[in-house]
Amino acid sequence: MGETFVLIHGTWHGGWAWDAVIRELSGKGHRAHAPTLAGHGPGVARQGITHQDCVASVVAYIDQQGLGDVILVGHSFGGTVVQKVAELLPGRIRRTVFLDALVLKDSERVFDVLPDAFLATLAPKDGNRPIAEDQEGTMQIPPWETWRDNFIQDAPESLARSTWEQLSPEPSQVNLDTLDLKYFHSLTIPRSFIYCRQDKAMPSGFFHPGMSSRLGAFKLVEMDGSHEVMFSRPAELAAKIIEACRDR
Repeated sequence: MGETFVLIHGTWHGGWAWDAVIRELSGKGHRAHAPTLAGHGPGVARQGITHQDCVASVVAYIDQQGLGDVILVGHSFGGTVVQKVAELLPGRIRRTVFLDALVLKDSERVFDVLPDAFLATLAPKDGNRPIAEDQEGTMQIPPWETWRDNFIQDAPESLARSTWEQLSPEPSQVNLDTLDLKYFHSLTIPRSFIYCRQDKAMPSGFFHPGMSSRLGAFKLVEMDGSHEVMFSRPAELAAKIIEACRDR
């Protein structure tokens, strides 16, 4: 029997971001699910959505689908959701996999670890520094040039443009909530980290070894590609996810 994957998307994304990867995993005989986090995706309420709401939406999905022996994969911001879901469902998670993802320490917020250099790339062309929350309670999607050059520079411009056009504003509160992660860091669930060598979304060294080293003992899997390899290299990413869930 194949593996059961639950794929957690990052900031500005929805479950749709994993569509091509799901096709690749399914073609190899695996089951893959990609729920959209609360407050994410087009046409939904975002103001007041908390990090806990995002976590609860994944827990509810796993419960409703009756999933067990799950390999939980988190991309970017999704890594912090993986951390909390693993705390809440430790008996149903076989391994956690972090794809160039944020890994928080106990009592940290997402905004505590975001580098100034990254935030600067989100500034609109008028030069105003992006703020944590606008009047709609959201963090707006990155400028097109930042998305093309820093997030998905290994994709054809047509693919970069079509994916950028599907992004949605991010509920700001999810980045401002302080997370209690004492239990996560005591869990013995095996952990893997997939590192994308050409990821320019964050400064060099941020994801690996910066974030990966916070996992303690973990399996490292490397691949070429940008921050958005689920779009630009779905077949290769699917293979690396499968590799990441093997003990050796």
